[in-house]
Amino acid sequence: MAKAGLGERLKKLFNKSGKGEDFYEDFEDMLIEGDIGASVAMELSDKLRERFGRKGPDNRDEVSSELKTVISSMIKSADPAIDPGKTTILMVLGVNGVGKTTSIAKIADFYRREYSIDAVLSAGDTFRAAAIDQLKIHGERLGIRVVHQQPGSDPAAVIYDSIESAGAQGSKLIIADTAGRMHNKANLVKELQKIDKIVSSKAADADYRKILVIDATTGQNGFRQAEMFNEAVGIDQIILTKYDSSAKGGVAVSISAKLGLPFSFIGTGEKYSDLKRFSPDEYVDNLLL
Repeated sequence: MAKAGLGERLKKLFNKSGKGEDFYEDFEDMLIEGDIGASVAMELSDKLRERFGRKGPDNRDEVSSELKTVISSMIKSADPAIDPGKTTILMVLGVNGVGKTTSIAKIADFYRREYSIDAVLSAGDTFRAAAIDQLKIHGERLGIRVVHQQPGSDPAAVIYDSIESAGAQGSKLIIADTAGRMHNKANLVKELQKIDKIVSSKAADADYRKILVIDATTGQNGFRQAEMFNEAVGIDQIILTKYDSSAKGGVAVSISAKLGLPFSFIGTGEKYSDLKRFSPDEYVDNLLL
């Protein structure tokens, strides 16, 4: 069953909720159900208390207006622009199922359209044979080179080879896939840290960015993923995928507010072109529809 957005939830809240503290308690519950974490929900509720006092707001419009102002101040964005004359390495991270490999293809298509630069794709998720095959298929469809080895190969070696190969052929953009699941979290973190260390040392003069892919429909699981990957290697930007669903991606508010992480892209569909720059204003407007 489709999940209602915050705007629809807010409308229902005014139809049923009482005044004063009853309203604020129901308001916090509404935010949590909308994938905004408990601590941020309490923070937003406190902002409303400061604005409207103990009796609470009179109507939905004034709450929506105040929410838009406060949430907009929490959401962070990152410019995905690159310098075509400088080597750029994008290490793309995320758990299985969030649309990571497809997002890599969309990113490659974006930079081709926006900057007339062809990427080299690196099949660094050697843990899954299907991930290598999927990336190769995207490469064939886009006419973009994919550097890969056999399943089970050392991911760091694949990405190292990709950087070497790109340099030899004059390619300035490398987009690397990485594993999203291993036997346990400790193995995954150790593997990512190894790759991060190699990329940092191999391409010290490059523009190196670590980009996390988060599924807009996963709620607070998305927050926990951002927290884990950020602790492991440090995240520079986030892509919010599957935003075409009815779930409005409220988790982005928590991620920016609590972890300080910015969003660079938003994925809205299946086509390669269904990836666009993240706009905080547009995001907040859609969140409160």
